[in-house]
Amino acid sequence: MAANQNFRTSGLSDFPTGSGFHFPAEWAPHTATWLSWPHKEESWPEKIGMIYSKYAEFVKVLTEGELVRINVVDEQMTAFAKEQLLAVGVDLTKVEFFEFPTNDAWCRDHGPAFLINSDTKEKVIVDWGYNAWGGKYPPFDLDDVIPTKIGEHFGLPVYNPGIVMEGGSVDFNGKGTVLTTTACLLNENRNPHLTKEQIEQYLQNYYGVEQVLWLGDGIIGDDTDGHIDDITRFVNEDTVVTVVEDNPEDENYHILQENLEILKTMRLLNGKPLNIIELPMPDPVIYDDQRLPASYANFYIGNAAVVVPTYRCDKDAIALEILQQCFPDRKVVGIDSTDIIWGLGSFHCLSQQEPAV
Repeated sequence: MAANQNFRTSGLSDFPTGSGFHFPAEWAPHTATWLSWPHKEESWPEKIGMIYSKYAEFVKVLTEGELVRINVVDEQMTAFAKEQLLAVGVDLTKVEFFEFPTNDAWCRDHGPAFLINSDTKEKVIVDWGYNAWGGKYPPFDLDDVIPTKIGEHFGLPVYNPGIVMEGGSVDFNGKGTVLTTTACLLNENRNPHLTKEQIEQYLQNYYGVEQVLWLGDGIIGDDTDGHIDDITRFVNEDTVVTVVEDNPEDENYHILQENLEILKTMRLLNGKPLNIIELPMPDPVIYDDQRLPASYANFYIGNAAVVVPTYRCDKDAIALEILQQCFPDRKVVGIDSTDIIWGLGSFHCLSQQEPAV
Protein backbone atom coordinates (compact mmCIF):
# COMPACT_ATOMS: atom_id res chain seq x y z
CA MET A 1 0.00 0.00 0.00
CA ALA A 2 2.86 2.35 -0.75
CA ALA A 3 2.33 5.70 -2.40
CA ASN A 4 4.51 7.08 -5.18
CA GLN A 5 8.09 7.71 -4.12
CA ASN A 6 7.89 11.42 -4.88
CA PHE A 7 5.67 11.98 -1.83
CA ARG A 8 8.47 11.14 0.54
CA THR A 9 10.33 14.18 -0.71
CA SER A 10 7.34 16.47 -1.02
CA GLY A 11 6.37 16.62 2.63
CA LEU A 12 3.17 14.66 2.11
CA SER A 13 2.47 11.43 3.93
CA ASP A 14 2.20 7.99 2.33
CA PHE A 15 -1.59 8.34 2.15
CA PRO A 16 -3.79 11.35 1.30
CA THR A 17 -5.67 10.93 4.57
CA GLY A 18 -2.47 11.36 6.52
CA SER A 19 -1.99 14.80 4.98
CA GLY A 20 -5.54 15.94 5.63
CA PHE A 21 -7.02 15.26 2.19
CA HIS A 22 -10.52 13.97 1.54
CA PHE A 23 -12.83 13.32 -1.41
CA PRO A 24 -15.62 15.93 -1.23
CA ALA A 25 -19.28 15.23 -1.87
CA GLU A 26 -20.32 15.76 -5.48
CA TRP A 27 -22.48 18.76 -4.55
CA ALA A 28 -19.46 20.64 -3.17
CA PRO A 29 -18.26 23.45 -5.48
CA HIS A 30 -16.45 22.33 -8.64
CA THR A 31 -13.62 23.95 -10.55
CA ALA A 32 -14.57 21.82 -13.54
CA THR A 33 -16.15 18.62 -14.80
CA TRP A 34 -13.90 16.19 -16.67
CA LEU A 35 -15.14 14.16 -19.63
CA SER A 36 -13.54 11.84 -22.19
CA TRP A 37 -14.99 12.40 -25.65
CA PRO A 38 -16.84 9.27 -26.88
CA HIS A 39 -15.20 7.63 -29.87
CA LYS A 40 -15.24 3.85 -29.32
CA GLU A 41 -17.83 2.50 -31.73
CA GLU A 42 -17.88 -0.89 -29.97
CA SER A 43 -19.38 0.81 -26.91
CA TRP A 44 -22.38 1.97 -28.97
CA PRO A 45 -22.61 -0.56 -31.81
CA GLU A 46 -24.34 1.00 -34.82
CA LYS A 47 -25.48 3.91 -32.64
CA ILE A 48 -22.51 6.07 -31.70
CA GLY A 49 -23.53 8.79 -34.14
CA MET A 50 -26.86 9.13 -32.35
CA ILE A 51 -25.42 10.00 -28.92
CA TYR A 52 -23.54 13.20 -29.71
CA SER A 53 -26.43 15.66 -29.65
CA LYS A 54 -27.52 14.59 -26.15
CA TYR A 55 -23.92 14.40 -24.97
CA ALA A 56 -23.43 17.96 -26.23
CA GLU A 57 -26.57 19.05 -24.37
CA PHE A 58 -25.01 17.61 -21.21
CA VAL A 59 -21.93 19.76 -21.79
CA LYS A 60 -24.07 22.83 -22.43
CA VAL A 61 -25.91 22.48 -19.11
CA LEU A 62 -22.65 21.98 -17.23
CA THR A 63 -21.01 25.07 -18.75
CA GLU A 64 -23.71 27.23 -17.21
CA GLY A 65 -21.99 26.67 -13.88
CA GLU A 66 -18.42 25.49 -14.45
CA LEU A 67 -15.64 24.70 -16.85
CA VAL A 68 -15.81 21.45 -18.80
CA ARG A 69 -12.47 19.77 -19.49
CA ILE A 70 -12.49 17.08 -22.17
CA ASN A 71 -9.90 14.42 -22.94
CA VAL A 72 -9.50 13.90 -26.69
CA VAL A 73 -7.29 11.71 -28.87
CA ASP A 74 -6.06 14.34 -31.31
CA GLU A 75 -6.78 17.61 -33.13
CA GLN A 76 -9.23 15.93 -35.50
CA MET A 77 -11.34 14.73 -32.56
CA THR A 78 -11.18 18.20 -31.02
CA ALA A 79 -12.52 19.72 -34.24
CA PHE A 80 -15.33 17.16 -34.41
CA ALA A 81 -16.21 17.75 -30.74
CA LYS A 82 -16.35 21.51 -31.27
CA GLU A 83 -18.74 21.03 -34.21
CA GLN A 84 -21.06 18.93 -32.08
CA LEU A 85 -20.94 21.37 -29.17
CA LEU A 86 -21.52 24.45 -31.32
CA ALA A 87 -24.52 22.75 -32.93
CA VAL A 88 -26.38 22.93 -29.60
CA GLY A 89 -25.06 26.37 -28.65
CA VAL A 90 -22.27 25.54 -26.20
CA ASP A 91 -20.08 28.49 -25.21
CA LEU A 92 -16.66 27.12 -26.18
CA THR A 93 -14.89 29.62 -23.91
CA LYS A 94 -16.14 27.37 -21.08
CA VAL A 95 -14.63 24.21 -22.61
CA GLU A 96 -10.99 23.11 -22.51
CA PHE A 97 -9.57 20.23 -24.55
CA PHE A 98 -6.62 18.08 -23.56
CA GLU A 99 -4.89 15.67 -25.93
CA PHE A 100 -4.84 12.80 -23.47
CA PRO A 101 -5.86 9.79 -25.61
CA THR A 102 -8.41 7.38 -24.14
CA ASN A 103 -9.75 3.96 -25.04
CA ASP A 104 -13.32 4.79 -24.06
CA ALA A 105 -15.62 7.50 -22.69
CA TRP A 106 -16.30 6.44 -19.08
CA CYS A 107 -14.45 9.17 -17.23
CA ARG A 108 -16.15 8.40 -13.89
CA ASP A 109 -14.16 5.17 -13.77
CA HIS A 110 -10.89 6.00 -15.49
CA GLY A 111 -10.65 9.69 -14.63
CA PRO A 112 -8.78 11.22 -11.69
CA ALA A 113 -10.09 11.08 -8.15
CA PHE A 114 -9.42 14.62 -6.92
CA LEU A 115 -8.96 15.09 -3.17
CA ILE A 116 -8.66 18.42 -1.40
CA ASN A 117 -7.27 19.76 1.86
CA SER A 118 -9.73 22.40 3.03
CA ASP A 119 -7.19 24.01 5.38
CA THR A 120 -4.18 24.29 3.09
CA LYS A 121 -6.26 24.74 -0.10
CA GLU A 122 -4.22 22.04 -1.82
CA LYS A 123 -5.40 19.41 -4.28
CA VAL A 124 -4.04 15.94 -5.07
CA ILE A 125 -5.03 13.12 -7.41
CA VAL A 126 -5.45 9.44 -6.65
CA ASP A 127 -4.72 7.24 -9.66
CA TRP A 128 -6.46 3.97 -8.90
CA GLY A 129 -5.79 0.98 -11.11
CA TYR A 130 -8.30 0.53 -13.93
CA ASN A 131 -8.98 -2.76 -15.74
CA ALA A 132 -12.23 -2.03 -17.64
CA TRP A 133 -14.54 -3.65 -15.09
CA GLY A 134 -12.66 -6.85 -14.56
CA GLY A 135 -10.92 -7.04 -17.93
CA LYS A 136 -14.17 -7.12 -19.93
CA TYR A 137 -13.22 -4.59 -22.62
CA PRO A 138 -9.54 -4.53 -23.58
CA PRO A 139 -7.54 -2.57 -24.39
CA PHE A 140 -7.67 -0.14 -21.47
CA ASP A 141 -4.04 0.96 -21.18
CA LEU A 142 -4.73 4.55 -22.27
CA ASP A 143 -7.62 4.95 -19.83
CA ASP A 144 -5.53 3.55 -16.98
CA VAL A 145 -2.97 6.38 -17.12
CA ILE A 146 -5.37 9.33 -17.56
CA PRO A 147 -5.22 10.48 -13.89
CA THR A 148 -1.43 10.62 -13.88
CA LYS A 149 -1.38 12.51 -17.20
CA ILE A 150 -3.75 15.11 -15.74
CA GLY A 151 -1.70 15.33 -12.54
CA GLU A 152 1.52 15.88 -14.48
CA HIS A 153 -0.10 18.56 -16.66
CA PHE A 154 -1.35 20.57 -13.68
CA GLY A 155 1.62 19.86 -11.42
CA LEU A 156 -0.51 17.99 -8.88
CA PRO A 157 0.85 15.19 -6.66
CA VAL A 158 -0.45 11.78 -7.71
CA TYR A 159 -0.95 8.86 -5.36
CA ASN A 160 -0.95 5.32 -6.77
CA PRO A 161 -2.66 2.87 -4.38
CA GLY A 162 -1.88 -0.07 -6.66
CA ILE A 163 -5.35 -1.65 -6.63
CA VAL A 164 -8.36 -1.47 -8.95
CA MET A 165 -11.10 0.99 -7.99
CA GLU A 166 -13.74 2.74 -10.13
CA GLY A 167 -15.40 6.06 -9.42
CA GLY A 168 -18.85 4.68 -10.17
CA SER A 169 -18.48 2.06 -7.45
CA VAL A 170 -18.37 4.60 -4.60
CA ASP A 171 -20.60 7.48 -3.47
CA PHE A 172 -19.73 10.00 -0.75
CA ASN A 173 -21.58 12.20 1.72
CA GLY A 174 -18.57 14.47 2.28
CA LYS A 175 -18.73 13.82 6.04
CA GLY A 176 -16.67 10.67 6.31
CA THR A 177 -19.01 8.06 4.79
CA VAL A 178 -18.80 6.16 1.52
CA LEU A 179 -21.45 3.87 0.02
CA THR A 180 -20.47 0.92 -2.14
CA THR A 181 -21.52 -2.62 -3.08
CA THR A 182 -20.15 -6.05 -2.30
CA ALA A 183 -21.07 -7.17 -5.83
CA CYS A 184 -18.46 -4.85 -7.32
CA LEU A 185 -15.70 -4.27 -4.78
CA LEU A 186 -15.54 -7.88 -3.61
CA ASN A 187 -15.74 -9.29 -7.14
CA GLU A 188 -12.85 -11.65 -7.87
CA ASN A 189 -12.17 -9.82 -11.15
CA ARG A 190 -11.04 -6.66 -9.31
CA ASN A 191 -8.76 -7.32 -6.33
CA PRO A 192 -9.00 -11.04 -5.50
CA HIS A 193 -6.00 -10.85 -3.16
CA LEU A 194 -7.76 -8.42 -0.79
CA THR A 195 -10.26 -9.07 1.99
CA LYS A 196 -13.26 -6.84 2.66
CA GLU A 197 -11.41 -5.32 5.62
CA GLN A 198 -8.34 -4.59 3.51
CA ILE A 199 -10.46 -2.89 0.85
CA GLU A 200 -12.08 -0.76 3.54
CA GLN A 201 -8.60 0.28 4.68
CA TYR A 202 -7.71 1.39 1.16
CA LEU A 203 -10.93 3.44 0.99
CA GLN A 204 -10.08 5.09 4.28
CA ASN A 205 -6.44 5.77 3.38
CA TYR A 206 -6.99 7.06 -0.13
CA TYR A 207 -10.44 8.70 -0.04
CA GLY A 208 -10.28 10.17 3.45
CA VAL A 209 -13.40 8.41 4.73
CA GLU A 210 -14.02 6.87 8.15
CA GLN A 211 -17.00 4.66 7.40
CA VAL A 212 -17.83 2.23 4.58
CA LEU A 213 -21.49 1.24 4.09
CA TRP A 214 -22.09 -1.84 1.94
CA LEU A 215 -25.08 -2.65 -0.26
CA GLY A 216 -25.48 -5.88 -2.22
CA ASP A 217 -26.18 -6.36 -5.93
CA GLY A 218 -26.61 -3.87 -8.74
CA ILE A 219 -29.31 -3.68 -11.38
CA ILE A 220 -29.82 -6.07 -14.27
CA GLY A 221 -27.83 -5.18 -17.37
CA ASP A 222 -25.07 -3.36 -15.47
CA ASP A 223 -21.78 -4.67 -16.87
CA THR A 224 -19.80 -3.05 -14.04
CA ASP A 225 -20.86 -5.80 -11.60
CA GLY A 226 -23.04 -3.52 -9.52
CA HIS A 227 -21.92 0.10 -9.43
CA ILE A 228 -23.51 2.13 -6.66
CA ASP A 229 -24.23 5.06 -9.01
CA ASP A 230 -27.01 3.09 -10.66
CA ILE A 231 -28.83 2.29 -7.42
CA THR A 232 -28.25 4.58 -4.42
CA ARG A 233 -26.83 8.11 -4.15
CA PHE A 234 -26.27 10.63 -1.41
CA VAL A 235 -28.12 13.91 -2.01
CA ASN A 236 -26.96 15.51 1.24
CA GLU A 237 -24.85 14.34 4.15
CA ASP A 238 -27.58 12.23 5.74
CA THR A 239 -30.02 11.55 2.88
CA VAL A 240 -29.93 9.05 0.03
CA VAL A 241 -32.15 8.43 -2.94
CA THR A 242 -32.46 4.78 -3.86
CA VAL A 243 -34.19 3.27 -6.87
CA VAL A 244 -37.06 0.84 -6.36
CA GLU A 245 -39.04 -1.23 -8.83
CA ASP A 246 -42.82 -1.31 -8.34
CA ASN A 247 -43.46 -4.35 -10.52
CA PRO A 248 -42.92 -7.56 -8.48
CA GLU A 249 -42.49 -9.50 -11.72
CA ASP A 250 -39.56 -7.36 -12.84
CA GLU A 251 -36.13 -8.95 -12.37
CA ASN A 252 -34.88 -5.86 -10.52
CA TYR A 253 -37.66 -5.95 -7.94
CA HIS A 254 -36.12 -8.24 -5.31
CA ILE A 255 -32.58 -6.89 -5.79
CA LEU A 256 -33.72 -3.35 -5.07
CA GLN A 257 -36.03 -4.34 -2.21
CA GLU A 258 -33.12 -6.11 -0.54
CA ASN A 259 -30.92 -3.03 -0.87
CA LEU A 260 -33.72 -0.87 0.52
CA GLU A 261 -33.97 -3.09 3.61
CA ILE A 262 -30.20 -2.91 4.12
CA LEU A 263 -30.32 0.90 3.88
CA LYS A 264 -32.92 0.99 6.64
CA THR A 265 -30.51 -0.73 9.03
CA MET A 266 -27.58 1.61 8.35
CA ARG A 267 -26.35 4.27 10.77
CA LEU A 268 -24.07 7.19 10.00
CA LEU A 269 -21.01 8.16 12.05
CA ASN A 270 -23.21 10.33 14.28
CA GLY A 271 -25.46 7.35 14.99
CA LYS A 272 -28.37 8.65 12.94
CA PRO A 273 -30.25 6.48 10.45
CA LEU A 274 -30.24 7.49 6.82
CA ASN A 275 -33.06 9.57 5.44
CA ILE A 276 -34.21 7.39 2.53
CA ILE A 277 -36.07 8.76 -0.48
CA GLU A 278 -37.37 6.22 -2.98
CA LEU A 279 -36.85 6.92 -6.67
CA PRO A 280 -38.75 4.92 -9.29
CA MET A 281 -37.06 2.78 -11.88
CA PRO A 282 -37.91 3.67 -15.48
CA ASP A 283 -39.80 1.26 -17.66
CA PRO A 284 -37.42 -1.40 -19.00
CA VAL A 285 -35.22 -0.18 -21.83
CA ILE A 286 -34.48 -3.04 -24.21
CA TYR A 287 -32.43 -2.78 -27.36
CA ASP A 288 -31.30 -5.62 -29.61
CA ASP A 289 -32.91 -8.06 -27.14
CA GLN A 290 -30.72 -6.75 -24.32
CA ARG A 291 -32.00 -5.27 -21.04
CA LEU A 292 -30.06 -2.04 -20.52
CA PRO A 293 -29.11 -0.59 -17.10
CA ALA A 294 -31.45 2.38 -17.32
CA SER A 295 -31.69 4.17 -13.95
CA TYR A 296 -32.53 7.65 -12.75
CA ALA A 297 -29.84 7.28 -10.07
CA ASN A 298 -27.14 7.90 -12.68
CA PHE A 299 -27.58 11.67 -12.38
CA TYR A 300 -24.68 14.11 -12.17
CA ILE A 301 -24.56 17.02 -9.72
CA GLY A 302 -23.03 20.09 -11.34
CA ASN A 303 -22.53 23.55 -9.84
CA ALA A 304 -25.64 25.00 -11.45
CA ALA A 305 -27.73 21.96 -12.33
CA VAL A 306 -28.37 18.30 -11.69
CA VAL A 307 -28.48 16.41 -14.99
CA VAL A 308 -30.77 13.37 -14.92
CA PRO A 309 -31.01 10.69 -17.61
CA THR A 310 -34.54 10.21 -18.94
CA TYR A 311 -35.94 7.32 -20.98
CA ARG A 312 -39.11 8.43 -22.83
CA CYS A 313 -41.54 7.07 -20.26
CA ASP A 314 -44.11 8.42 -17.80
CA LYS A 315 -41.81 7.91 -14.83
CA ASP A 316 -39.37 10.51 -16.15
CA ALA A 317 -41.47 13.37 -14.78
CA ILE A 318 -41.89 11.67 -11.40
CA ALA A 319 -38.14 11.14 -11.03
CA LEU A 320 -37.35 14.71 -12.03
CA GLU A 321 -39.81 16.10 -9.48
CA ILE A 322 -38.38 13.94 -6.67
CA LEU A 323 -34.83 15.00 -7.47
CA GLN A 324 -35.82 18.66 -7.79
CA GLN A 325 -37.09 18.50 -4.20
CA CYS A 326 -33.74 17.00 -3.18
CA PHE A 327 -31.77 19.85 -4.77
CA PRO A 328 -33.69 23.08 -4.14
CA ASP A 329 -30.57 25.18 -4.83
CA ARG A 330 -30.05 23.77 -8.34
CA LYS A 331 -32.22 23.29 -11.38
CA VAL A 332 -32.85 19.65 -12.27
CA VAL A 333 -32.54 19.01 -16.00
CA GLY A 334 -33.62 15.81 -17.73
CA ILE A 335 -31.79 14.81 -20.91
CA ASP A 336 -32.91 11.87 -23.02
CA SER A 337 -30.46 9.01 -22.41
CA THR A 338 -32.26 6.31 -24.41
CA ASP A 339 -29.46 6.13 -26.98
CA ILE A 340 -26.62 6.84 -24.57
CA ILE A 341 -27.65 3.94 -22.29
CA TRP A 342 -26.94 1.53 -25.15
CA GLY A 343 -23.33 2.07 -24.05
CA LEU A 344 -24.42 0.65 -20.63
CA GLY A 345 -23.88 3.92 -18.77
CA SER A 346 -25.20 7.46 -18.59
CA PHE A 347 -24.27 10.95 -17.41
CA HIS A 348 -22.69 10.08 -14.07
CA CYS A 349 -20.65 7.30 -15.68
CA LEU A 350 -19.40 9.76 -18.30
CA SER A 351 -18.24 12.50 -15.90
CA GLN A 352 -15.86 13.18 -13.03
CA GLN A 353 -15.88 16.33 -10.92
CA GLU A 354 -12.81 18.39 -10.08
CA PRO A 355 -13.59 20.04 -6.73
CA ALA A 356 -12.70 23.63 -5.98
CA VAL A 357 -10.43 24.48 -3.06
